[in-house]
Order: sequence, then C-alpha cells, then structure tokens
Amino acid sequence: MKLVKGGVCAPKGFLASGINCGIRKNKTKNDLAMVYSEVRAAAGGVYTTNLVKGAPLTVTKDNISDGYAQAIICNSGNANTCNSDGIEIANRMCALTAKALGVDPKDVIVASTGVIGQPLPIAPIESGIPALKAILSHKGNSGAAEAIMTTDTYKKEVAVEFTIGGKKCRIGGMAKGSGMIHPNMATMLVFLTSDVAIAPEMVKKALSKDVKDTFNMLSIDGDTSTNDMAVLLCNGMAGNSLIDCDGRDFKTFMKALNTVTVWLSRNIAADGEGATKLLECVVTGGKSKGQAKTVARSVVCSSLLKAAMFGADANWGRVLCAIGYSGADVDVNKIDVSFKSAAGSVKVCENGAGVDFSEEEAKKVLSEKEIDILIGLNDGSCKATAWGCDLTYDYVRINGDYRT
Repeated sequence: MKLVKGGVCAPKGFLASGINCGIRKNKTKNDLAMVYSEVRAAAGGVYTTNLVKGAPLTVTKDNISDGYAQAIICNSGNANTCNSDGIEIANRMCALTAKALGVDPKDVIVASTGVIGQPLPIAPIESGIPALKAILSHKGNSGAAEAIMTTDTYKKEVAVEFTIGGKKCRIGGMAKGSGMIHPNMATMLVFLTSDVAIAPEMVKKALSKDVKDTFNMLSIDGDTSTNDMAVLLCNGMAGNSLIDCDGRDFKTFMKALNTVTVWLSRNIAADGEGATKLLECVVTGGKSKGQAKTVARSVVCSSLLKAAMFGADANWGRVLCAIGYSGADVDVNKIDVSFKSAAGSVKVCENGAGVDFSEEEAKKVLSEKEIDILIGLNDGSCKATAWGCDLTYDYVRINGDYRT
C-alpha cells in the first residue's frame, strides 16, 4: 500500500473540477465543486447526528438510498440550512448537475457548507454548473478540494494504491473541516472515491465501521455541525472480483480506507480554526474498546487542556480531570500520563500521581507542532486514538465575526 497523488481523481474513472461561481464573498476562491464517475458507482454515506440538518443531507440520503450514485455537487459559502426553500434548492442543484452530465438526478449527491440560516441563491449555481462540466478533468481534484473549503487554511486530499486479487486499486479522498467538528459522525464534509468493485451493502458496512475509529474520534471545538457527512463512491473500474462479503479482499479494502480516513482526520485536526498544534491522544491499557475511546475523546475535547497545549504548559492535572468526568469506569490510581513530540518525551503522572519532571524539557516537548498525549489506564489490553487541536486566541477571532 502506498500514497499516490490525485486525491478523488486518483481512482480510475473519476473526474473533478472547481470554480468560483459567486456564492462566496471572497471572489478569488473556488466555491463550487463537482466530482463525476464515468460509470454508476456503489455508494454509502454517514451523516451528522445534529437534529438540525442541512437540506442537502436529506436529499442526498434519499438519493443514495438505493446504494448508487454517479456525481457529487457541493458549494461552500452557504450551508443551505434552516431555509424554507432548502429542499427545493438542493433538488434543483441535483437536477442541474444531472442535466449537465446526462445522468439521473437521483444519482447525484449534493452538499453545502458555510453560513447557516441564509437563503442560498440558485442563480450562480445554475450558471456555474455548465462551467464546471466544461473543465471536468482527471486532474481536477485540486480545484474541487479548494471549492469545498470554508475556514480551512489548506486543501485536504490524499489517495492510496493497493492490490486486490492481482488488480491495482485506489481510494482517494478530500475533506473540509476546521470548525464545528465534534464526535458523532458526520462532523465535516468528506468525499471518498474508489475504483474497487464492491457491493453497495459492503460500501455502507465499510464506511460505517471505519468512522467509529476515525471521524468519530475527532474534535475541534465541541460543536457538532448541521450539514456535514461522509460519502464513499466505488465504481468497480479496477476490475477486481466483486467484494460482496467479508474476507481477505474486504479486509484489504478496509485497511486502505482507514489509511485515507486517518490521514484526513489528522489533517482536519491540525487545521482546526486558529490551531497551531495537532493533538493526538493515545489511550492504552483499557479494559474495553469503549472505555478507551471514551477517555481519549474526553481528553481531546477538554478546553482547559487545549488551552494548556497552546501555551506549552505541561498541566497534566487537566488530563486527569478530563478522564475523571468522561463517564468511563477507570481506576484513577493506575493512570499514567506522558507528553511526547519530535523534541522528546516527558512522563508527568504515574499511578494517578505527579512525578518529578523538568518544566524546561516539558516546554520544549510541548512547543512542537504535533503533540502526543499518551495515557496508560493499566486495566486491560484495549486501546484507542483521538485527534484534536489546541485552543487559541484566533479561534475566538475567527468565530466572533464568522457571519459578517
């Protein structure tokens, strides 16, 4: 398995494009993206658990209920949420895309991201879709990845190559997500493509299983978004024998999918609004997978810990505090905590109590761009990983005038 270039266009048969059609106030950035498969693809999706959901989610969920899709249309700058005509606009986006591509409107996935509660004008989208179609390309992934960004500071796209049944296969992905990121899928926009031949029910199984250990273990600010989802399209053009049950081929596919989703999760966390550091919390020694995951999530969600990481302050008591209110049944007298980075490692807690350590050395460790928070529960053999970021002054600045 190896990383390759091309993002969502890396698998066979996928084209993409992105343009600025006039939705965003910033006219220098793309705001409308299209992804197209040359053949109909098996499709699956997971969606936000927020009771307030964007209209595109309702339309997409209905469209791919038969397990298939062939295109994606996504705008940034406006979430199309809490609008009286939201469903109508989302369906219109599908119809316009379908007409341009010559596909069934029910085979179109629609997504929107941006400000909530403002009407989404259809005119710029209607004029932009023919332009998107005209520049669809096997190298259009970069333009599409830019078009789905909101407060993201860089594009997030990745692809891997692997072999199933002697056939070269690929999975590619692009994501947006910087704020309103919190566990319980989906909490960002993620578009995944693959040329693997796999049955729709196995696509759904793979995605639903994977997100439990990737996107559901990611938090930026504790806010679960209204609009966000992850979708996976597999068009079968790699030519492998159809994966329609569990087995070695499905395990290989799952491993490749996980490689892509972990990469995207880490990069979404690293690019959290105002963030300067990626936090990776690794919990070992759990008596159950659920216990370890609960602890890891609680720690990366702690605002006090996130603020301490911003200040490179080895305030390990905030780790213990977050574990204590997590709801996990832990023996606090067994807990070990260490901080680790490219600058080294420092143990700060053993058996639930502080140990002597150099504050100067800890400062060096916590001043790096990527910080590992290592927690030993010493109560079993299960482990879990969660991702987050530090909490900075810029987070408030960005969100203080997000709408205006």
